[in-house]
Amino acid sequence: MKRLSRLRRHRAAGPLLLIFALFTIGTTFQLASAANSDTATVAARSATVEEGKQLFLKGCSSCHGINAEGGEVAPSLIGVGAASVDFQVGTGRMPMADMSTQSMRKKPVYNAEEVNALATYVASLAPGPDVPSDSVLNYERDGSVAQGGELFRTNCAMCHNFAAQGGALTQGKYAPTLMGVEPKHIYEAMITGPQSMPVFSDKTITPEEKLSLIKWIKAAEAEPQLGGAALGRVGPVTEGLLVWTLGIGLLIGVAVWLAMKAR
Repeated sequence: MKRLSRLRRHRAAGPLLLIFALFTIGTTFQLASAANSDTATVAARSATVEEGKQLFLKGCSSCHGINAEGGEVAPSLIGVGAASVDFQVGTGRMPMADMSTQSMRKKPVYNAEEVNALATYVASLAPGPDVPSDSVLNYERDGSVAQGGELFRTNCAMCHNFAAQGGALTQGKYAPTLMGVEPKHIYEAMITGPQSMPVFSDKTITPEEKLSLIKWIKAAEAEPQLGGAALGRVGPVTEGLLVWTLGIGLLIGVAVWLAMKAR
Protein backbone atom coordinates (compact mmCIF):
# COMPACT_ATOMS: atom_id res chain seq x y z
CA MET A 1 0.00 0.00 0.00
CA LYS A 2 2.85 2.38 0.86
CA ARG A 3 4.46 1.60 -2.48
CA LEU A 4 1.16 2.31 -4.28
CA SER A 5 0.86 5.61 -2.43
CA ARG A 6 4.38 6.57 -3.49
CA LEU A 7 3.52 5.75 -7.10
CA ARG A 8 0.40 7.90 -6.94
CA ARG A 9 2.40 10.85 -5.63
CA HIS A 10 4.99 10.45 -8.37
CA ARG A 11 4.97 13.44 -10.71
CA ALA A 12 4.73 11.17 -13.79
CA ALA A 13 1.58 9.46 -12.48
CA GLY A 14 -0.78 12.23 -13.60
CA PRO A 15 0.38 12.37 -17.27
CA LEU A 16 0.41 8.58 -17.50
CA LEU A 17 -3.14 8.33 -16.18
CA LEU A 18 -4.26 11.04 -18.61
CA ILE A 19 -2.68 9.21 -21.56
CA PHE A 20 -4.29 5.93 -20.46
CA ALA A 21 -7.71 7.59 -20.12
CA LEU A 22 -7.42 9.21 -23.57
CA PHE A 23 -6.34 5.92 -25.13
CA THR A 24 -9.28 4.11 -23.54
CA ILE A 25 -11.79 6.72 -24.66
CA GLY A 26 -10.39 6.77 -28.22
CA THR A 27 -10.46 2.99 -28.53
CA THR A 28 -14.02 2.82 -27.23
CA PHE A 29 -15.16 5.53 -29.63
CA GLN A 30 -13.48 3.82 -32.57
CA LEU A 31 -15.11 0.48 -31.81
CA ALA A 32 -18.50 2.12 -31.38
CA SER A 33 -18.11 4.03 -34.66
CA ALA A 34 -17.12 0.85 -36.50
CA ALA A 35 -20.15 -0.96 -35.11
CA ASN A 36 -22.45 1.89 -36.12
CA SER A 37 -20.85 2.01 -39.58
CA ASP A 38 -21.33 -1.73 -40.07
CA THR A 39 -24.93 -1.45 -38.95
CA ALA A 40 -25.54 1.44 -41.35
CA THR A 41 -23.90 -0.50 -44.21
CA VAL A 42 -26.06 -3.56 -43.55
CA ALA A 43 -29.19 -1.40 -43.36
CA ALA A 44 -28.33 0.38 -46.63
CA ARG A 45 -27.68 -2.93 -48.41
CA SER A 46 -30.95 -4.35 -47.11
CA ALA A 47 -32.80 -1.30 -48.44
CA THR A 48 -31.09 -1.69 -51.83
CA VAL A 49 -31.98 -5.39 -51.98
CA GLU A 50 -35.61 -4.61 -51.18
CA GLU A 51 -35.70 -1.89 -53.85
CA GLY A 52 -34.20 -4.29 -56.36
CA LYS A 53 -36.71 -6.96 -55.46
CA GLN A 54 -39.62 -4.62 -56.10
CA LEU A 55 -38.14 -3.58 -59.46
CA PHE A 56 -37.62 -7.25 -60.32
CA LEU A 57 -41.20 -8.19 -59.48
CA LYS A 58 -42.54 -5.39 -61.67
CA GLY A 59 -40.27 -5.67 -64.69
CA CYS A 60 -38.60 -9.10 -64.74
CA SER A 61 -40.65 -11.71 -62.89
CA SER A 62 -43.10 -12.28 -65.76
CA CYS A 63 -40.31 -14.03 -67.68
CA HIS A 64 -37.73 -15.02 -65.05
CA GLY A 65 -40.20 -16.14 -62.38
CA ILE A 66 -41.29 -14.64 -59.07
CA ASN A 67 -38.19 -15.97 -57.32
CA ALA A 68 -35.85 -15.64 -60.35
CA GLU A 69 -36.11 -19.40 -60.81
CA GLY A 70 -36.59 -19.06 -64.56
CA GLY A 71 -39.45 -20.00 -66.83
CA GLU A 72 -40.31 -21.34 -70.26
CA VAL A 73 -38.87 -18.37 -72.13
CA ALA A 74 -36.19 -17.05 -69.76
CA PRO A 75 -33.39 -18.72 -67.76
CA SER A 76 -32.91 -18.80 -64.00
CA LEU A 77 -31.00 -15.87 -62.52
CA ILE A 78 -29.95 -17.68 -59.36
CA GLY A 79 -26.17 -17.66 -59.24
CA VAL A 80 -25.55 -15.41 -62.28
CA GLY A 81 -24.18 -12.68 -60.01
CA ALA A 82 -24.38 -8.91 -60.06
CA ALA A 83 -22.07 -8.60 -63.08
CA SER A 84 -24.49 -10.41 -65.40
CA VAL A 85 -27.42 -8.20 -64.37
CA ASP A 86 -25.33 -5.04 -64.65
CA PHE A 87 -24.27 -6.04 -68.17
CA GLN A 88 -27.68 -7.10 -69.47
CA VAL A 89 -29.70 -4.27 -67.90
CA GLY A 90 -26.98 -1.60 -68.04
CA THR A 91 -26.57 -2.04 -71.82
CA GLY A 92 -30.32 -1.99 -72.44
CA ARG A 93 -30.46 -5.61 -73.56
CA MET A 94 -32.91 -6.37 -70.78
CA PRO A 95 -35.80 -6.15 -70.37
CA MET A 96 -36.84 -7.22 -73.86
CA ALA A 97 -40.24 -7.88 -75.36
CA ASP A 98 -39.42 -10.94 -77.50
CA MET A 99 -37.14 -13.47 -75.82
CA SER A 100 -36.91 -15.56 -79.00
CA THR A 101 -34.67 -13.00 -80.73
CA GLN A 102 -31.13 -11.95 -79.92
CA SER A 103 -31.02 -8.99 -77.59
CA MET A 104 -29.13 -5.94 -78.79
CA ARG A 105 -27.51 -2.96 -77.14
CA LYS A 106 -29.83 0.03 -76.79
CA LYS A 107 -30.70 2.82 -74.39
CA PRO A 108 -31.21 1.37 -70.88
CA VAL A 109 -34.71 1.35 -69.42
CA TYR A 110 -33.44 1.74 -65.84
CA ASN A 111 -31.11 4.40 -64.48
CA ALA A 112 -27.80 3.61 -62.74
CA GLU A 113 -29.30 3.43 -59.24
CA GLU A 114 -32.04 1.06 -60.38
CA VAL A 115 -29.56 -1.14 -62.24
CA ASN A 116 -27.45 -1.33 -59.07
CA ALA A 117 -30.51 -2.25 -57.02
CA LEU A 118 -31.49 -5.04 -59.43
CA ALA A 119 -27.92 -6.36 -59.49
CA THR A 120 -27.70 -6.29 -55.70
CA TYR A 121 -30.99 -8.18 -55.35
CA VAL A 122 -29.99 -10.93 -57.81
CA ALA A 123 -26.56 -11.19 -56.15
CA SER A 124 -28.28 -11.72 -52.79
CA LEU A 125 -29.96 -14.90 -54.10
CA ALA A 126 -26.72 -16.84 -54.62
CA PRO A 127 -22.98 -16.15 -55.10
CA GLY A 128 -21.84 -15.06 -58.56
CA PRO A 129 -19.44 -12.72 -60.38
CA ASP A 130 -19.40 -9.22 -58.91
CA VAL A 131 -19.44 -5.93 -60.83
CA PRO A 132 -15.78 -4.91 -61.36
CA SER A 133 -14.78 -1.83 -59.38
CA ASP A 134 -13.02 1.22 -60.79
CA SER A 135 -9.75 0.07 -59.23
CA VAL A 136 -9.98 -3.23 -61.12
CA LEU A 137 -10.75 -1.46 -64.43
CA ASN A 138 -7.58 0.66 -64.50
CA TYR A 139 -6.69 -0.60 -67.99
CA GLU A 140 -4.84 2.56 -68.99
CA ARG A 141 -2.21 1.89 -66.32
CA ASP A 142 -2.11 -1.91 -66.21
CA GLY A 143 -2.99 -2.96 -69.76
CA SER A 144 -0.78 -3.54 -72.81
CA VAL A 145 -2.05 -2.74 -76.33
CA ALA A 146 0.31 -5.23 -77.97
CA GLN A 147 -0.71 -8.06 -75.64
CA GLY A 148 -4.38 -7.12 -75.97
CA GLY A 149 -4.22 -7.27 -79.77
CA GLU A 150 -2.64 -10.73 -79.67
CA LEU A 151 -5.23 -11.99 -77.17
CA PHE A 152 -8.08 -10.53 -79.21
CA ARG A 153 -6.94 -12.15 -82.44
CA THR A 154 -6.57 -15.49 -80.64
CA ASN A 155 -9.80 -15.53 -78.63
CA CYS A 156 -12.26 -13.00 -80.07
CA ALA A 157 -11.60 -12.20 -83.73
CA MET A 158 -13.35 -15.30 -85.11
CA CYS A 159 -16.68 -13.87 -83.91
CA HIS A 160 -16.24 -10.13 -83.40
CA ASN A 161 -14.15 -9.52 -86.56
CA PHE A 162 -10.41 -8.91 -86.31
CA ALA A 163 -11.09 -5.17 -85.93
CA ALA A 164 -13.83 -5.66 -83.26
CA GLN A 165 -16.52 -4.47 -85.67
CA GLY A 166 -18.80 -7.46 -85.11
CA GLY A 167 -19.68 -10.38 -87.34
CA ALA A 168 -22.29 -12.96 -88.29
CA LEU A 169 -22.78 -16.26 -86.44
CA THR A 170 -24.88 -19.33 -87.17
CA GLN A 171 -28.68 -19.59 -86.91
CA GLY A 172 -29.24 -15.89 -87.55
CA LYS A 173 -27.19 -14.73 -84.56
CA TYR A 174 -24.37 -12.22 -84.60
CA ALA A 175 -21.47 -10.99 -82.50
CA PRO A 176 -22.01 -7.27 -81.86
CA THR A 177 -19.48 -4.54 -82.50
CA LEU A 178 -17.33 -3.59 -79.53
CA MET A 179 -16.97 0.02 -80.56
CA GLY A 180 -18.45 2.42 -78.01
CA VAL A 181 -18.90 -0.22 -75.30
CA GLU A 182 -17.98 0.82 -71.76
CA PRO A 183 -14.88 -0.92 -70.31
CA LYS A 184 -16.96 -2.21 -67.40
CA HIS A 185 -19.39 -3.94 -69.74
CA ILE A 186 -16.57 -5.49 -71.79
CA TYR A 187 -15.07 -6.93 -68.60
CA GLU A 188 -18.48 -8.19 -67.43
CA ALA A 189 -19.11 -9.89 -70.77
CA MET A 190 -15.84 -11.80 -70.44
CA ILE A 191 -16.60 -13.07 -66.94
CA THR A 192 -20.31 -13.88 -67.51
CA GLY A 193 -20.49 -15.09 -71.14
CA PRO A 194 -23.75 -13.52 -72.38
CA GLN A 195 -25.76 -15.36 -75.05
CA SER A 196 -23.41 -17.19 -77.47
CA MET A 197 -20.22 -15.85 -75.89
CA PRO A 198 -18.13 -18.26 -73.77
CA VAL A 199 -17.06 -17.44 -70.23
CA PHE A 200 -13.39 -16.45 -69.98
CA SER A 201 -12.44 -17.31 -66.42
CA ASP A 202 -9.39 -15.85 -64.72
CA LYS A 203 -7.55 -19.10 -65.46
CA THR A 204 -8.24 -18.77 -69.19
CA ILE A 205 -7.62 -15.03 -69.43
CA THR A 206 -6.16 -13.43 -66.32
CA PRO A 207 -7.51 -10.11 -64.97
CA GLU A 208 -4.38 -8.35 -66.25
CA GLU A 209 -4.92 -9.83 -69.73
CA LYS A 210 -8.57 -8.74 -69.66
CA LEU A 211 -7.36 -5.17 -69.08
CA SER A 212 -5.00 -5.51 -72.05
CA LEU A 213 -7.93 -6.63 -74.21
CA ILE A 214 -9.94 -3.61 -73.14
CA LYS A 215 -7.00 -1.31 -73.81
CA TRP A 216 -6.59 -2.69 -77.34
CA ILE A 217 -10.32 -2.32 -78.08
CA LYS A 218 -10.25 1.29 -76.90
CA ALA A 219 -7.15 1.95 -79.02
CA ALA A 220 -8.91 0.51 -82.08
CA GLU A 221 -11.97 2.63 -81.29
CA ALA A 222 -9.86 5.80 -81.17
CA GLU A 223 -8.04 5.05 -84.43
CA PRO A 224 -8.96 7.70 -87.03
CA GLN A 225 -10.70 6.83 -90.30
CA LEU A 226 -8.32 8.48 -92.74
CA GLY A 227 -9.75 6.75 -95.79
CA GLY A 228 -13.38 7.80 -95.38
CA ALA A 229 -15.99 5.08 -94.80
CA ALA A 230 -14.52 2.20 -92.80
CA LEU A 231 -16.65 -0.54 -94.43
CA GLY A 232 -16.24 -2.67 -91.31
CA ARG A 233 -12.44 -2.35 -91.48
CA VAL A 234 -12.17 -5.65 -93.30
CA GLY A 235 -9.48 -4.28 -95.60
CA PRO A 236 -9.01 -3.87 -99.35
CA VAL A 237 -11.09 -6.92 -100.30
CA THR A 238 -14.39 -5.27 -99.43
CA GLU A 239 -13.25 -1.90 -100.77
CA GLY A 240 -12.13 -3.48 -104.03
CA LEU A 241 -15.38 -5.43 -104.34
CA LEU A 242 -17.39 -2.27 -103.81
CA VAL A 243 -15.42 -0.38 -106.46
CA TRP A 244 -15.59 -3.34 -108.84
CA THR A 245 -19.36 -3.67 -108.43
CA LEU A 246 -19.99 0.04 -108.88
CA GLY A 247 -17.49 0.21 -111.75
CA ILE A 248 -19.02 -2.72 -113.63
CA GLY A 249 -22.48 -1.35 -113.02
CA LEU A 250 -21.45 2.05 -114.32
CA LEU A 251 -19.87 0.50 -117.44
CA ILE A 252 -23.01 -1.55 -118.12
CA GLY A 253 -25.13 1.55 -117.74
CA VAL A 254 -22.94 3.50 -120.17
CA ALA A 255 -23.00 0.62 -122.68
CA VAL A 256 -26.81 0.41 -122.55
CA TRP A 257 -27.09 4.19 -122.93
CA LEU A 258 -24.78 4.19 -125.98
CA ALA A 259 -26.69 1.28 -127.57
CA MET A 260 -30.00 3.05 -127.12
CA LYS A 261 -28.57 6.31 -128.50
CA ALA A 262 -27.15 4.54 -131.58
CA ARG A 263 -30.61 3.39 -132.65
